Amino acid sequence: MILVTGGAGYIGSHTCVELLQAGQAVTVVDNFCNSQAESLLRVERITGKTLTVIRADIRDRAAMEQALRSSGAQAVIHFAGLKAVGESVENPLAYYDNNVGGTVSLLQAMQACGVKTLVFSSSATVYGDPQRLPLQEDHPLSATNPYGTSKLVIENMLRDLHRSDADWRISILRYFNPVGAHASGLIGEDPQGTPNNLLPYVAQVAVGARTHVNVWGNDYATPDGTGVRDYIHVVDLALGHLKALERLRQHAECRAINLGTGTGYSVLDMLRAFEQASGRPVPYQIAGRRAGDIAACYADPAQAAQLLGWRAERDLQAMCQDAWRWQSGNPQGYRSDTSNA
Repeated sequence: MILVTGGAGYIGSHTCVELLQAGQAVTVVDNFCNSQAESLLRVERITGKTLTVIRADIRDRAAMEQALRSSGAQAVIHFAGLKAVGESVENPLAYYDNNVGGTVSLLQAMQACGVKTLVFSSSATVYGDPQRLPLQEDHPLSATNPYGTSKLVIENMLRDLHRSDADWRISILRYFNPVGAHASGLIGEDPQGTPNNLLPYVAQVAVGARTHVNVWGNDYATPDGTGVRDYIHVVDLALGHLKALERLRQHAECRAINLGTGTGYSVLDMLRAFEQASGRPVPYQIAGRRAGDIAACYADPAQAAQLLGWRAERDLQAMCQDAWRWQSGNPQGYRSDTSNA
């Protein structure tokens, strides 16, 4: 039995699909502050299997203990967290309260219940402004915003926890830029309000919900002047969590591992690829650089291949086609399904 915090969210729901299809029993804990319960109904449709859902907040330690005990969980995959960089700058206390404080509560509950296996959802933001590329796990760590700082504080906390008690088995997965959707088109990224990430914004322009994409800066030291990022298909990312769990069964360690493709694509590369996948134009306007943005960021995924036996398999075309299938079939996200509204 695996307990998945934040399992109704974008990456969490896709990971639940892969866990269920691999024969794992799954209990989801989510407070649904930034996700829809509909996503989990669709996970069950895709897999033909059921999961248990507990509506609770990770900051509620008693609720976390109850969830761990009632589920009989042997391991936790921890996705629950606020994730918008801009919002974290405007409201840093909410990010420290939810992300850091919530993780402390969860870890205390796990300790009390004797559950000491954890896969943690971290981020490439912990590398700050890259000093060298591609990014390897030993790159110096820093953060340029409260969201990134919250992830870095949690990483340090997990390393301290393992040093204090070597029975803890912890995998820290540093994601690059998750995109795409399940091939069924039933689950995908459903941002609340204005999307914070490029691809869902592009998809909303292609489907006619928005007029154009703002390209923030075209004067970076990159091939076409626009920012370069490492985009990874969300299903590949989900499968990385299963591989991390497999490794933790054999190794009592606390280790950070990049999950990325190792290939960087520019903003204009992404716009062209999405136009091709959707058959729709994606108008854009060049705007000034945003504060805190960096020119390029992409992974060295060699350690994931070596330690987890994991590689990203889905290419840019698949990322865009799957994102378009989800967006065109669900123009209002999960709220498009009025039968479960």
